[in-house]
Amino acid sequence: MMTKLLVPTDFSSQAMHALEIAVQLAKRYNAKIYLLHLLEMPETLIDGPGITQTSQLPEALYFMRLAHQRFNDILKLPLLQDIEVIEAAEFDGAFEGIMDYVVKYEIDAIVMGSHGAKGLQELFIGSNTEKVVRHANVPVLVVKSQNLDFKIRNFVFATDLQEDNILPVQKALKFAEKEGATLKLVYINTPNRFKTTLEIQKNYHKFIEYLGAPVEHFSIFNDLSIERGILNFTEHVNADLLGIGTHGRKGLAHFFNGSVSQDLVNHAQRPVITFNI
Repeated sequence: MMTKLLVPTDFSSQAMHALEIAVQLAKRYNAKIYLLHLLEMPETLIDGPGITQTSQLPEALYFMRLAHQRFNDILKLPLLQDIEVIEAAEFDGAFEGIMDYVVKYEIDAIVMGSHGAKGLQELFIGSNTEKVVRHANVPVLVVKSQNLDFKIRNFVFATDLQEDNILPVQKALKFAEKEGATLKLVYINTPNRFKTTLEIQKNYHKFIEYLGAPVEHFSIFNDLSIERGILNFTEHVNADLLGIGTHGRKGLAHFFNGSVSQDLVNHAQRPVITFNI
């Protein structure tokens, strides 16, 4: 059950879009929202390990007060009426602070905003978001644009049908069931990793046997690259949500292992949810 949703915020429009979707989920699951703003302590405020320049503390306290003022403004929004919101502003690194907070408050899922203009590649590579989706032990929903009517009907999950994808697919199936959505598994077949249809179907039946649950929809989609295939298939079936399993240290390298056309990436405005393997 998703009863505790963490929404990291920098008070940007992207973070607000994430909060709007988190509110919709909170209403569906009767969940609490934990709104977290992290302030990284500037190096100029540190003399040495654990020693803070007291002359610079007023500046740090100013930013802390400013964060709480912004929280007060957000909490007055009609959007948050009848929703339990626990807000916190803490001095910590963005990635480290989120990870610590997930453990401390036993968070069930993270809802994060991301800059849509930079596309899917930026979302997963070299950013705090990438670190979070790679290391979080809870599902991470990444939002790129505003969606005031977030309903999931078609849920695409990209898989390579390897055994380590079983747990993420099981989690995705449960999430789809709760949302009343249709889960569509897709295997992207590419020239440099080409398999025949019979080979893929054999792997699929073996995967389903290990999965222990039926999956009504499975597609083999041919494209020039895995990245491009995922994006094109998602567009083709008009998916509301894209799901992918993430691998600790590997992150999404087994999927996103090459450059992606900027034009294609910029059109991937749908939300993405990741499940840790």
